[in-house]
Amino acid sequence: MEDPARRWPWAATVMPYLLLGLLALVTVADKGGSGGALAVDLALCALAAAWMLAVFTLHPQWRERPRVMAVFFTVLMAVVAVLVVRDPWFGFFTPACYVYAFRVVPWPWEPLAVGLVAAVAGTAQAYGVDKGTPLGAAEYLAVLLANIAPMCGFSWYAQRGNRYQQERERALAEVQATNRRLEASLAENAALHEQLLAGAREAGVQDERRRMAREIHDTLAQGFTGIIAQLRAAEQAAEGPKADPVVWRRHVDLAARLAKESLTEARRSVHALSPEPLRTARLGDALAGVTERWTTLHGTPVRLATTGTARPLSPETELALLRTAQEALANVAKHARASQVALTLSYLEAEVALDVVDDGEGFDPARLAVAVPRADGGFGLVGMRERIESVAGTLQIESEPGSGTGISARVPAAGPTEVER
Repeated sequence: MEDPARRWPWAATVMPYLLLGLLALVTVADKGGSGGALAVDLALCALAAAWMLAVFTLHPQWRERPRVMAVFFTVLMAVVAVLVVRDPWFGFFTPACYVYAFRVVPWPWEPLAVGLVAAVAGTAQAYGVDKGTPLGAAEYLAVLLANIAPMCGFSWYAQRGNRYQQERERALAEVQATNRRLEASLAENAALHEQLLAGAREAGVQDERRRMAREIHDTLAQGFTGIIAQLRAAEQAAEGPKADPVVWRRHVDLAARLAKESLTEARRSVHALSPEPLRTARLGDALAGVTERWTTLHGTPVRLATTGTARPLSPETELALLRTAQEALANVAKHARASQVALTLSYLEAEVALDVVDDGEGFDPARLAVAVPRADGGFGLVGMRERIESVAGTLQIESEPGSGTGISARVPAAGPTEVER
């Protein structure tokens, strides 16, 4: 609830003068024959009007000064009280005084000002009561109480409503300020989101480039290497006095077979499909096919073993393990000079392990400290580690010169995609 004087500002500027003028006319009509009393009453009316005009009406900026308004209200009520004592009909001027009390007197002095106006109004109402007798005095006090109590109660209720309204306005202002801060935060978050998306797209491009590099190395490069080796062997079988057409044909057929597989893998890489061995077979069967072809090409036996209960893995995880096995066998063929190789696929409770062990020449693992591509353009062990780590796995390499090499890749059994879900 708002201050009544603020809801009706005209009441504080026009109504007091109208009431005072009307009451002055009533006084003239009632005391037209008594010149001295009438002159005093009119002088008091003129004083009240001049005081309101000078302090309140002509200086609206003073209305915001509590001390000035306290003096204004006190002087005005003193003049009105004198008028009421002299002529009770001036009690009809108290509504204007109530407006001033509610408008210009600040809390907690407002109830006192309202009570003062109510006492003046009650005095006007009890003008005919004989205040000299105990009964008359009691009746006068009852009239005063009947005026003061409800008006002071209304003052308290109005102040409570004003305080509640102010709290609502403060809360609304805080909400609006919070909304503005939230909008600014959302705009900032949107800008950060765009930056993150741009960074993610760039990282995705780089990851895809590395993935394609590994794919080309693990498929096409190895396939071309095998083709070249078979063609050289065919060339040797066709030359010299010990030329053997059967051996020549076998090498040529193997080269053609490798060429077809490389072409298939190239098409799969272009279309970003699963590797050809995994499209129609489980990981264990795909590894069996890889080891069988590798044994046929290089003549070194590979012992393949699968332990545990086989279960489906995510395509990314199966691809990483398959490519790791292919790269490990390719390294054995290029560098190990091994007489036998063991490849084990183990399905454990929480992870899947792939172990490739050979009895070849071995090497010093400390040379892997610098993770850069090999001089021949391949990625080798570094590429295997990157591929396994891309599916949240780990790669361990154990080797020493003259004692063979063991490579162990371990990946989560569920694969990163299923773990996130």
